[in-house]
Amino acid sequence: MLDRTGLILDIFAQRARTFEGKLQVELAQLKHLATRLVRGWTHLERQKGGIGLRGPGETQLETDRRLLGKRILTLNARLEKVLTQRETTRRERKRAEIPTVALVGYTNAGKSTLFNALTGSGAYVADKLFATLDPTLRRIELPDARYALLADTVGFVRDLPHELVAAFRSTLQEARESTLLLHVIDAADPNRAERIAQVNAVLDEVGAGEIPQIEIFNKADLVGEGPQVEYSEETGLARRIWLSARTGAGKELLIGALGALLGPQIVHRQIILGPDAGRARAKFYAAGAVLRESLNNDGVSELTVSMPRLAFERLCRAEGLTALLTEEGNGTAGAQMKQLDREACVA
Repeated sequence: MLDRTGLILDIFAQRARTFEGKLQVELAQLKHLATRLVRGWTHLERQKGGIGLRGPGETQLETDRRLLGKRILTLNARLEKVLTQRETTRRERKRAEIPTVALVGYTNAGKSTLFNALTGSGAYVADKLFATLDPTLRRIELPDARYALLADTVGFVRDLPHELVAAFRSTLQEARESTLLLHVIDAADPNRAERIAQVNAVLDEVGAGEIPQIEIFNKADLVGEGPQVEYSEETGLARRIWLSARTGAGKELLIGALGALLGPQIVHRQIILGPDAGRARAKFYAAGAVLRESLNNDGVSELTVSMPRLAFERLCRAEGLTALLTEEGNGTAGAQMKQLDREACVA
């Protein structure tokens, strides 16, 4: 007979799709099973023969416990490799100052539907518990050709078992390391106030309780509410948005709110690089910042770039393009600048 944790783990095992997700589920199942060996497997506490079937050997329970421990060590080693790769990716994003927005919320609140609506991707969506287990990241377009990364995370539940918190640390790490949280709430759920408190409790448990968040009341159409934004009296920024991820109503309000919150970190520039600035051009491409490029017969490249301000300044200094950091510069190291819209841009 399954207990609550065992049932949740069984559902997780059916939902896991990626290699990492399957490792996490198996590790959580084995750790949960290890706590039940003493209570549930006492009928196996009988001696079996040692070498040549003479004398006392190890009990069946001891054998199972030893094999279980070996498998847990193996899974931990494999997961550490995956986590190291993810941590490397996170450090690169931090170095490039790319803002990350994480979707969090109670299971079945509509996070994956909103994720698809904002990114245009085809993440798996189903009206079932824990449809999403594996962390999924996609680029989201913001106003003025700016962008951020949006992360879809596992749904939370009341009293999330500690085995799951430990096993799914890589998924929850996306929430903990994000710039902003979008707390997706089922507006039609009669227990939504309780769900909000439960999600915030889990966020506190994983160390993400202090990260700024916007409450997204999804399925607003089911309760007769139209798209709307509620602003904070202290900051003047959005703190609550009502929308429908299924119909797309209110999506533009959320995009605008994200642009206002994340916009100051991004710069939009037009740059002209001479033939002797090839390395700088390559670095702009390596940073994923180039939106458009045109090349004339003299080998001069005109780039339109959008990237985090700190990353832009760091790249310019590293390549000696210091004039690109001011409005007055006429050019240096084969680069020039000019005005574009209201921003001081490089051309």
